[in-house]
Amino acid sequence: MLSIGDLGKATNTKVETVRYYERIGLLPKPPRTGGNYRDYGQAELGRLSFIRRARDLGFSLDQVRALLKLSDDRSGDCAGIDRIAKAHLVEVDRKLADLAALRRELNAVIDSCEGGSVADCRIIEALGPAEPS
Repeated sequence: MLSIGDLGKATNTKVETVRYYERIGLLPKPPRTGGNYRDYGQAELGRLSFIRRARDLGFSLDQVRALLKLSDDRSGDCAGIDRIAKAHLVEVDRKLADLAALRRELNAVIDSCEGGSVADCRIIEALGPAEPS
C-alpha cells in the first residue's frame, strides 16, 4: 500500500494535486489506515498514472474524465475514445497554427528593428496602442 506522498512520488504528482483529483472525482477516495492516512493501492497508482499521462498530452480535465469513464468498461467499443483523441488533435493543430502565425508576426516585428534609440524602436512602436483610423 502507498501513502499519498508515495503515490505522488511514483507519478510525479504533487500531493495537493492528488487531493484535488479526489475532490473532483477523477480519483476515488481511498480507504484510510487506523491513523486516518490515505491508503492507496496499485489500482489508484494506475489510474493516477493514466491521468498524468493524459494531462501531459494536453487533454482537459473533462476529456480525462470522459476517457476514464470509457476506459473503465474494458469490453466497450473504443470509438468514443477515438472521437475524444481526434477532437483533441484538431485543437492541438489549431493551437499550432495560431503559434505559427504568432511566430511570423513576431519575426516581422523583430526584422523591422533597425537599432538606434528606444525612442525610434520599431518593436516598442508595434507593441504600443494602435493609432485611430
